[in-house]
Amino acid sequence: MKIEKNKVVAISYELHVDDGENGKEHFESVKKEQAFHFLFGTGHVLPALEAAFEGKEAGDKFEVFIDFEHGYGDYDESKKVIVPKANFKEDGKKAKNSLRIGQVVPMQDDQGNQLRGEITKIDFRGVHMDFNSPLAGLDLYFEGEIISVRDASPEEIDHGHVHGEGGHHH
Repeated sequence: MKIEKNKVVAISYELHVDDGENGKEHFESVKKEQAFHFLFGTGHVLPALEAAFEGKEAGDKFEVFIDFEHGYGDYDESKKVIVPKANFKEDGKKAKNSLRIGQVVPMQDDQGNQLRGEITKIDFRGVHMDFNSPLAGLDLYFEGEIISVRDASPEEIDHGHVHGEGGHHH
């Protein structure tokens, strides 16, 4: 079965990144046993990566280079903000004990968009957060294999994501 819109695709891969100064470095590995599943054609993976997968089948290998401009963009200093400590509460109390440097916190902007911010510093001014992707400014080198391709269920297509094994559970 070929990869096309509304197919559930599972891949394993190795990702290396290059910041333009230090050469290629290993970033992450996704093994076959814990394959990454996604619904093709819904924008859940980078467009350049999706384009490289189109028409491939289970068992096909891939190598994809994506420069930072077509990946996660350049690092953007304006995505570093200071959030008041009062915004971090648990059960109505300040969450000072649960806030740690390096922690990634899921958040939402005033339009309801989901964001992830990394805590970089905590001081008298508030919680310093960086909302850049950890892959911002980096060239990406993917090498891997298509593990499986299947038809998406009507519910998966309706919801826009994979359900069950490797996907979202309601």
